[in-house]
Amino acid sequence: MSDSNKSRFNPAFATVTTLFFMWGFITASIDPLVPSVKAVFSLTYAESMLTQFAFFLAYGVISLPAAFVLEKIGYARTILLAIGAMLAGCLLMPIATHANAYWFVLIALFVIAGGITQLQVAANPLAAMLGKPEGSHFRLTLSQTFNSLGTVLAPIIGSYLILRGGVFEGAVSAASRDVTLRNVDTQFLAIAVILILLGLFLWRLRRLLHVPHELDGANASPFAAFTSRWALFGGLAIFLYVGAEVSIGSIMINFLHQPAIMNVSFETAGRLLGLYWGGAMVGRALGSAVLTRVPAGKVLAAAACVALLLCLVVTQSDGLLTLVLGGTAGKVAGVAALAVGFFNSIMFPTIFTLTLERSTAPTPSTSGLLCMAIVGGAILPVLTGFTADHIGLTTAFFVPFTSYVCIAIFALAGRRNLAQAVTIPISV
Repeated sequence: MSDSNKSRFNPAFATVTTLFFMWGFITASIDPLVPSVKAVFSLTYAESMLTQFAFFLAYGVISLPAAFVLEKIGYARTILLAIGAMLAGCLLMPIATHANAYWFVLIALFVIAGGITQLQVAANPLAAMLGKPEGSHFRLTLSQTFNSLGTVLAPIIGSYLILRGGVFEGAVSAASRDVTLRNVDTQFLAIAVILILLGLFLWRLRRLLHVPHELDGANASPFAAFTSRWALFGGLAIFLYVGAEVSIGSIMINFLHQPAIMNVSFETAGRLLGLYWGGAMVGRALGSAVLTRVPAGKVLAAAACVALLLCLVVTQSDGLLTLVLGGTAGKVAGVAALAVGFFNSIMFPTIFTLTLERSTAPTPSTSGLLCMAIVGGAILPVLTGFTADHIGLTTAFFVPFTSYVCIAIFALAGRRNLAQAVTIPISV
């Protein structure tokens, strides 16, 4: 690569990395919103989880159209279009809260997530191509670290803005509901301002967001992956992983708030949620080093097994764990729930890579299917919320427990199917 290309690619990659941070921040901002809408609109846990359903449904609906748009208008315009959609969704949120309509809030979240889906479809391959091919794994891992940084900061800031005052400091009334809804407005309007500044910044640097070549097989049928058993198996693993991670993050604040667990305020619980996402950031940094020495299948199997054991500990917080630990059982369960985040960290990239190595379908088709599988973040949180309504928040952890069992099976199956594996230096 020439010096001129190096000078062009380095600021281009730095520019794309800011996008990873932004969509991580916005995605994790939904977690503090869950207890907020639950209190304001007097919702059940299942109903409040519709926030995650509306958000992650966009991945299932928008992914393939987003790939079509990317092919037609290119990376720079696609990214600017995505930021415009995210901005529109943020501006819809105050309209929805002033209308006092939960369904309108869900529409606003879907619009925001549609923009993020479009952004992911463009930014992930772009980050892989902005530099030497042998460095693609490092670049995407580094970008994902900044994505994790966004997921760490969002619950902390969101809890400060949303989970204080209003319905969280007294009886629910028209006045307290209004205060909480205005707090929601503040958060999303602040995000809108940041998106405007980011959009102007990217507009000025749009000439950098071009690459000299496209990914091989870019014109492959997006449906080809449905003929590969390993692509479907990997899609199921991604579906379950994202669903489990989002489910735990969504109920964490209410879970930690319980007197039998940590007995902390909603605001404090929201800040503690930052530890859950922070664990994912630290685990991703450490995991990238481990993956250079240990086969991905082993690392994934170990992470899934520890995660399922931690979820099992949580489910026993009012049973066997109480008999053994007494009054400290709740705090141990709270720590166990937060610790799952650390072991979630390497799951997405390792599932993604193992699937690409073994899929008989073209890489773009397999990648498209895996991106669509992120819709698990829409389905499993609702199932978790339904379980929490009927059995309890503690027992609801059996939903992610089951997911991690299946992921462990995927990892062990992947270890045995190495004969035709071809290393593909792509991480998401």
